[in-house]
Amino acid sequence: MSESTKVIRKVPVPAINVESKPFWDATAQGRLLVKRCRACHQVHWYPRSKCPFCHSLDTAWEASPGSGVIYSFSVMRRVDPQYAFAYVTLDEGVTLITNIVDCDLDALAIGQRVKVVFRDTGEGCAIPYFTPV
Repeated sequence: MSESTKVIRKVPVPAINVESKPFWDATAQGRLLVKRCRACHQVHWYPRSKCPFCHSLDTAWEASPGSGVIYSFSVMRRVDPQYAFAYVTLDEGVTLITNIVDCDLDALAIGQRVKVVFRDTGEGCAIPYFTPV
């Protein structure tokens, strides 16, 4: 692990609203949720009440194991500490914007398997990040 990944950046506190509250409550318990439409059965990200595929309002929260692959990433090297900004495609098929943490930034690769980890905000929720498997 490089020195730059050992420093933990201050975790931002998200804006929580009625629609996103179940998601953030689950993160505080170390669980990742995604939304699935009950009408067309598509999983969608970002979580919202209206399905972006069929426009049904019949959507439900579903637990995700939080495993996937790095779709794309960029290492921010001109800051201290350095960090990796990434798109991660979950095994369910949706792609999230996130950071890759607890790793050697020079060893990251597109297609690399990752799993979710959570960083507590201290405000009743946690931010989902990913780390190599």
